[in-house]
Amino acid sequence: MYKQIRNIILKTVALFVLLYLFLLSIELIGSAFKLFGSGLAEKLLQSTSSPLEGLFIGILVTSMVQSSSTVTSIVVGMVGGGALTITGAIPIVMGANIGTSVTNAIVSIGSIGRREEFKRAFGAATIHDIFNVLAVMILFPLQISFNILGKSATFLSELLLGTQGLEFKSPLKMIVKPIAHFVINLVQSQPVIVLILGAIILFFSLKYIITLLKSIVLNRAESFFDKTIFKTAMRAFVFGMFLTVLVQSSSVTTSLIVPLVGAGMLNLVQIYPYTIGANVGTTMTTILASLVTGEISAVTVAFAHLLFNIFGGTIVFGIKFLRNIPLYFAEKISEIVFRHRWISVVFVTIMFFVIPILIIFIIERF
Repeated sequence: MYKQIRNIILKTVALFVLLYLFLLSIELIGSAFKLFGSGLAEKLLQSTSSPLEGLFIGILVTSMVQSSSTVTSIVVGMVGGGALTITGAIPIVMGANIGTSVTNAIVSIGSIGRREEFKRAFGAATIHDIFNVLAVMILFPLQISFNILGKSATFLSELLLGTQGLEFKSPLKMIVKPIAHFVINLVQSQPVIVLILGAIILFFSLKYIITLLKSIVLNRAESFFDKTIFKTAMRAFVFGMFLTVLVQSSSVTTSLIVPLVGAGMLNLVQIYPYTIGANVGTTMTTILASLVTGEISAVTVAFAHLLFNIFGGTIVFGIKFLRNIPLYFAEKISEIVFRHRWISVVFVTIMFFVIPILIIFIIERF
């Protein structure tokens, strides 16, 4: 009995260590992309010449820095400083919603060596991608034609004019960033080395997180998720939203559930509303950043980001036909990568990098 309790305690401690390493790997990979593309990102954000270009610049830049919160906060600052207009900024934050889901896809690829687990994990990552793309396909034409987000956000921001700036620090970032900065400084900020280290830690942590989950908490956790957190869509939505507000990163909160789906503890239907909640929750960082600027234009962009996620979630999830589209495509794509795992890497590369670069190039050229 004593030996069994000791084993459970040791495995639980090991699980927390692995979760920390998992979060550290995400921070390192994101930092590596920032080191690769920090100068390019700023230039791209300043070079928006049309709404369509702004949309794909938002996708590309967010894919590079792996944080919609970072990109939208930069955009809010640029708007507050007069370097970017409200109408120019809104398509960028819409694109940022798509770009941020690249982290989920990268995390799911960490399971590529275990075929069945990889199929489930990649489906979990893809449902977020497809949902965000669908929301943009619906709302982007409406925004261009009627400026619905701009008008609604302007009304809300005028109500809050004069609000004092607030600041909130993510506890996870406070825990993970010091070690991440130490590692980055240790390798002299070489992005290739940082990326390789992040990938190694990601693959290692994911492999053993799944093993430990299966050995100590799988049955109990499944029951807890089914009967408590993910019992209803509303509960899953609220949990995803508040968890993201707490950690200030939808990339982290949505990536956390990818290995859980991979382990078979959750399914696509359960996590679907959770990812929508995470989209809404991540806008809190942008709102706080805008309030710090004290500029009504910056606050307007932040609220446009919030309203985009609220409108998108309400429309797509509220209409049954639209609600089923992300589920259908996520399942189909996961079946394809189950048979041909190399397609997952091609899919991520083309969707998040090749297509945005090509469209930006074409618009700039012509």
